[in-house]
Amino acid sequence: MSLATGLTFSRKGIKPTMKKSILFISIIYMTILISGCSDKPPPNLVFTPADVSGRAIGVLYGSPSIVLAEELGAAFEFRTGQELIAQLKIGSLDCAIMENSAAAELVSATSGIRILDEPLLRYDMSFAVARENAQLLRAVDTALLALRENGTLKGLLDRCFAGKSYTYVRPVDVTPHPGVLTLAISPENPPFSYKDSDGNFTGLDIDIARAVCDILGIELSILEFDARDLVKAVWVGQADLALGWIPVEGEETIAVSEAYASSTHVVVVRR
Repeated sequence: MSLATGLTFSRKGIKPTMKKSILFISIIYMTILISGCSDKPPPNLVFTPADVSGRAIGVLYGSPSIVLAEELGAAFEFRTGQELIAQLKIGSLDCAIMENSAAAELVSATSGIRILDEPLLRYDMSFAVARENAQLLRAVDTALLALRENGTLKGLLDRCFAGKSYTYVRPVDVTPHPGVLTLAISPENPPFSYKDSDGNFTGLDIDIARAVCDILGIELSILEFDARDLVKAVWVGQADLALGWIPVEGEETIAVSEAYASSTHVVVVRR
């Protein structure tokens, strides 16, 4: 920081008392400037999920958390967790909303932030289909049951959440069927759905969707949508299926399958 007082003094023309006065004034001036330029963030004001309402809320780009953030306050999206946390730490954000696994990873690698003890939202993860497509819904539920019984579902869940080794093997005794099932997905929601370094879709949701289609003997096609538009994509026929957080309260246009996993959204704040 460069300081300019606009005054030039000659050492000969300054009496000792004046030197002390100038020094004292300079110390006060520097103290004011330093305190004004302090990088100390404002205190945290979010202590429970109820305190999130009306706040500046950070979310990861493409995450279903955006839906919650927009309902609760002013939502700001960030491409990386590091960018989001940096803005939270300096006070540009009041808090962040994330899926628990993503939040835990960021918090463990960063000082000065924490996850509130009380979660914001817990929900079951299911496939969504158009309400009139009852036949497809039954087929998906039948496939999920088969994956649960043969251990595939547990293996995929353990690999995602517990870090256990698991190699998925496609079934060979399945009659192939013509056609393609299109899946609407939000592509930036790790560990559930995201793109790897080669641009390929991956994550738990993708693995389960492919396993379901393998059981049904049908090809899977993946289409990316904003997390806000997953339900709409199924409703208007842009996709046959959707995965992610599907808000079904009062929704008359879709139906959901049996749950294959559960997810928790939490609030991250400054310490």
